[in-house]
Amino acid sequence: MNAAIVGWAHTPFGKHEDETVESLIVRVATEALAHAGIEAGEVDEIVLGHFNAGFSPQEFTAGLVLQASDALRFKPATRVENACATGTAAVHQALKTIKAGPARVVLVVGVEQMTKTPGPEIGKNLLKASYLPEDGDTPAGFAGVFGKIAAAYFQRHGDQSDALAGIAAKNHANGVANPFAQMRKDLGFDFCRAESEKNPFVAGPLKRTDCSLVSDGAAALVIADGETAMRFPRAVAFRATAHAQDFLPMSKRDILKFEGCAVAWRRALAEAGLTLDDLSLVETHDCFTIAELIEYEAMGLVPEGHGARAVAEGLTLKGGRLPVNPSGGLKAKGHPIGATGVSMHALSAMQLCGEAGGMQIEDATLAGIFNMGGAAVANYVSILERVR
Repeated sequence: MNAAIVGWAHTPFGKHEDETVESLIVRVATEALAHAGIEAGEVDEIVLGHFNAGFSPQEFTAGLVLQASDALRFKPATRVENACATGTAAVHQALKTIKAGPARVVLVVGVEQMTKTPGPEIGKNLLKASYLPEDGDTPAGFAGVFGKIAAAYFQRHGDQSDALAGIAAKNHANGVANPFAQMRKDLGFDFCRAESEKNPFVAGPLKRTDCSLVSDGAAALVIADGETAMRFPRAVAFRATAHAQDFLPMSKRDILKFEGCAVAWRRALAEAGLTLDDLSLVETHDCFTIAELIEYEAMGLVPEGHGARAVAEGLTLKGGRLPVNPSGGLKAKGHPIGATGVSMHALSAMQLCGEAGGMQIEDATLAGIFNMGGAAVANYVSILERVR
C-alpha cells in the first residue's frame, strides 16, 4: 500500500456569499486535520487544487492554506490545476510526493468560489478549459461545447433524450440524501424530460437539468503513507490510480468515444487487478448528463453507443449492478471546479468507512472515481479500498 486517506472534510456546495476562497480553504483544512486526529505541525506538505481562471482576483493561493494554522508555516505548498480535474490532480500529486519519499503526511485541499462572478464571465472563464482557437466563441460557453457533443451523439446513435433525463432524475434523487449537495430535490423523470419554462433548452439537446450547477465549496483530505496510515482510526487506501491526458482540440479525436477516459479506466483496473464488476460504486464526472452517458461506455459498463441501456436497465441506480453517483454527482451536488475531485475522494472514503448516511451503498468495499478536465482531455481514475 503506497498511501491512504486518513481524514477528510467537506463544506456544503452552493452559494456562499459570506465566504471567501481563503475562508473556505481554512475551514476544510482545519476540519480535515481534526477529523484525522493529527496536529498541523505533523503535515509534511500541502497541495491545493484551485482552477480559478478568473473566478478569484487572488491568483496566488497555495499559501492561503497556511492560514489554517501557524504550525503550517514553512511547509512546502503548491497549487496544481488541470481544468475540471484539478481536485484529483492535487490528490494524485500528493500520492507522487509520498511515493517519492519527501513526505509521509500530505494535506490536500480543493476549492472554488464561482457564484460571485457575473453570469457572462462564468461562461467565459469555463471556456478557458476548451481549445480556444476552435471553441472560444461557442455560444452558451462550456454548455455549448457539450451541447455540440450531445447533438453529434444523437446523430450517430439516435435520440437519447430519455436516457439523459433518466440520468438527471437519478442523480437528483440521490442528491436528496447528500447533506453537502447544492440541490437536494428529487425532480423526477417527467420534469427532467420535458422542456418547460423552468427547464428550457440551454445548448443543443441539453436542457437546464442536463447541466451541473455553478457552485462555491471546498473539500480536503489528509493522506498518509502506508505505514503511517495504519496508526490512524481509519485508512482508505489507493488500490490504483491512472491519469491519461488526451489532445485538447476535439477535432483531433473522436469526441464521442472519450478515449482518454477509457484508457485511464483500463490502466487503473489492470493495476488494481480488478474488473468493473468488482466495484461497489463509482463517482463519475457528470458535468453534463451526456458526459455520464458516454462514460458508461468508456468505463466498459456497456458497449459503445449503448449508454442508454445502462439507464433503461437500472444498472447505475443505488440498487443496481454498479451504482453511479450515489452522492448525486456534480448534477445535484454542484461543481466548484477545484473542489470537485477532492470531494469525490472524500465521499467515496465515507462510503467505504460506512459513514455515508443516507447515501450509503450497503457493504461497499471498493470505490471507483473518474474526474475529467475539459471535454475528456484530463482523465483521472482512482480506485479506493478500506484497509483500516
